[in-house]
Amino acid sequence: MKNGGQRRIRTFVHLREQIYSLPPLTTRPSTHVENLSFLTKVKYLLRSGSFLSSPARSCKVKITLFIIFSDATLIHAMEYTSEQIKSSIKLIAKSLGFSDCRIAQVKPATHSQRYLEWLDAGCAGDMTWMEKNTNRRINPAELLVDAKSMVCLALNYYPGDHQHNNPNDYKIARYAWNEDYHDIIEEKLRDLNIAMEELGGKQRFYVDTGPILERDFASDSGLGWNGKSTVQIHKSLGTWTFLCELITTLELKPDPPLNNHCGKCTQCIDHCPTNAITGPQKMDATKCISYLTIEHKGSIPLELRPLMGDKIYGCDVCLEVCPWNRFATLSRETKLHAKAEIFQHSLQDFLKLDDSKFRQVFAKSPIKRIKRTYFLRNVCVAIGNRADPSDLPSLKHLLIKETNPMLREHAEWAIAQINLKDK
Repeated sequence: MKNGGQRRIRTFVHLREQIYSLPPLTTRPSTHVENLSFLTKVKYLLRSGSFLSSPARSCKVKITLFIIFSDATLIHAMEYTSEQIKSSIKLIAKSLGFSDCRIAQVKPATHSQRYLEWLDAGCAGDMTWMEKNTNRRINPAELLVDAKSMVCLALNYYPGDHQHNNPNDYKIARYAWNEDYHDIIEEKLRDLNIAMEELGGKQRFYVDTGPILERDFASDSGLGWNGKSTVQIHKSLGTWTFLCELITTLELKPDPPLNNHCGKCTQCIDHCPTNAITGPQKMDATKCISYLTIEHKGSIPLELRPLMGDKIYGCDVCLEVCPWNRFATLSRETKLHAKAEIFQHSLQDFLKLDDSKFRQVFAKSPIKRIKRTYFLRNVCVAIGNRADPSDLPSLKHLLIKETNPMLREHAEWAIAQINLKDK
């Protein structure tokens, strides 16, 4: 970032009156963004939607649309009210690609006692990090000095209903159909954070990475409500959202919460393959297929293996059956759409992956996080459940070269299931 001369960082809130007073562009400029005049450059970025293109990236626009480098005379910042800052943050968040943005007050989490009881009941399983920093999880004020507000954000990740014409009989949770959402969202959060710093705030931001009971604060802010499956439900987006947040020292008026609109519906409870949803807002993670295929670091219980069916990474059942998904629309973030390379492999192909090939196939995917051994464990369960004799050679070859006892046991189980069906 250059600081010489009169080159300065400009925030969008300081310029928005000038920008919106300009007539709209009638044609898309063909020249590179950096060759345009300052206000035309801003207008181009705003109106053309081309801020994701290479020309826009080549322009020194660190914060998408809003923080702009210019040689023009410095426009001095005006004093903005808390409400104006709040409105500007929401506008910036929307243009960065977030689907919704709401504000919550920093305070102890609404359901902190339920969280502690859930831990005491052993429902977290191998997710030992859930037992760490409980005070911080309960009260985010401990994460940032002088924290006053939480900017709660949702990003629609719905990629559609089809796994890129996958001819193979296995299922992967939709959120893992392409690139790792952590990387995608963290880039947006970094940009929003710098914009908020220009507005006078100090922030800490997280996407599934910090000790925050984020669904409590999402519900407090009106960013949907917590469904009976414990999944957050959004009126316009359904269940297909990623949640993230910025804790800030900016004092912003909280948005009102929404009522819970699940009513008498129990679709998610009724359809859970393993009965992991033990009641409204009650989840035994140790039975959940998402937990078993992603977080669990051991042998999958024998009684749960047949219930997993063809799922090799995650489970979308409780999300799919939610009636609020009738309002769901395809995500605008193309990096979350189904990626052909993920689904061009068969289950037998997966069994042949060594560590190097596994990392190559899932290089930018969240699947890489669970590592090859646990992924192939899941594949063995899916193969055992379909019980196709044509899989036997691949399983026996895995046993010849594999030394991991846990993975060998799952391959042997799959072979037994196939032989049992053949009898």
